[in-house]
This record gives sequence, C-alpha cells and structure tokens, in this order.
Amino acid sequence: MGVRVVVVDEHRLLAEALASALKLRGHRVLAAAAPAAGAAELVINRSPEVCLLGTATPAQPGVFEPVVRIKRERPQIAVVVLGPVPSPRGIAAAFAAGACGYVRQDERIEGVERALAKARAGEVAISPQLLQGAFAELLNPAAQPDDEAGRLLRLLTPREVEVLVRVAEGEDTRLIAAGMAIAPSTARTHVQRVLMKLGVGSRLEAAALAARTGLLDRAAPARPFTAGRD
Repeated sequence: MGVRVVVVDEHRLLAEALASALKLRGHRVLAAAAPAAGAAELVINRSPEVCLLGTATPAQPGVFEPVVRIKRERPQIAVVVLGPVPSPRGIAAAFAAGACGYVRQDERIEGVERALAKARAGEVAISPQLLQGAFAELLNPAAQPDDEAGRLLRLLTPREVEVLVRVAEGEDTRLIAAGMAIAPSTARTHVQRVLMKLGVGSRLEAAALAARTGLLDRAAPARPFTAGRD
C-alpha cells in the first residue's frame, strides 16, 4: 500500500524528480515543492502520513524549524530528512527537532521507500551504516574534513558554475541560453562540460551531486556573471 507523502526540498528539480519516482512506485504524492518559506504550513495543510524534507545543510542552525512546527501542530505526521553525508551534529539536530529518520540524498529509491514504510509504522528510519559512520566521526574526528564542494568548484570555470546552478534550478537549454545571453549551442556545450567534469551522466545527477555536497550554496553567491561572454 502506497504512502501519502509530501516532498519538500530546497531545490525544486530534486523535489519533483523524487516525487515522480515515488508516484511511479505507487505512492500518493500530495505535493512536491521548494518553498523559500512556508514549508511547515504546506505540510500541515496537506496532512500527509510522511514528509520527506530535503536540506543540503543539516548542521546549520534553524534549518529544522519547520520540523519543530510540524511535530507541534501535527504530531501524527512523520518527518524523514533527506540530506548529505551528515555530521553527528546534523543527525542529532534532525532528531532533536522531531524527525524520525535520516536518508542520504544519494540513496537509491528503494532505500527511500524503506524509510517511508518505517516512518509510517512509527519506527526510526535510519540505516545502521549511517549511524555507525556518524558515531565513528564523533569518536575519531578528522583533523581536516574533506571539502568536496570546494574540490568540485575548482574543477569548474565561473561560467560552468553558473550553468550548474541554472541546471539545478530546472532550467532547460533554451532558458540557460536566454539567461546567460549565449547561443543554445554554447549553452549545450557548457552543460556537457559540467557533466563531464563532475563525472555524472545526466543533469539530474549533476543537480543531486551539487545539492548533496553543498556546492550550490557555495556557488549561489557568485551569481550573476557577466552575460555575453562564452
């Protein structure tokens, strides 16, 4: 039996892609959105069994305020966080706010479905491996954490970074070309270079990788770039 679910993510492309995948597998998606504000109100109004709440910055203060409100006003709604490889603080913050699960954004759709089923049943929805990794980091913190977002940004030119941000926002080749004042063929070339440099095979994979690593949050302040230069 499918789960009634609302998918909320900071990036609309990811929310809609996940919603489509869940619909194809028999789940009832009540909404898929990327609200800058009002996430809690959307979930409360739609009253799903489970809310999938995506964030690229689980350790950032205040990021789980929507979860606090959802659980205060609709305690029967289970909240599962979709996030990057988390720090122990990120996992702790999610559960302290009232979430009952945490799933990595690069998890297979089957893993997301298992989390949905556990959350609806009132169980904790987090893989043992994820917990083990978090506790291992807590007990043996790395001297210098890996900066995957920084490494990826260094692979891309400023124009390619802008293209990646636009891809993550759901723009197609025509919109990218118009927004950057370049020819569609040039925009297409930029997109292909971004995919090649990131080592992914599709725009959706590029957007997911950028969101998971926090690259989009690092890249956004750099926009807009000067238009008309290929």
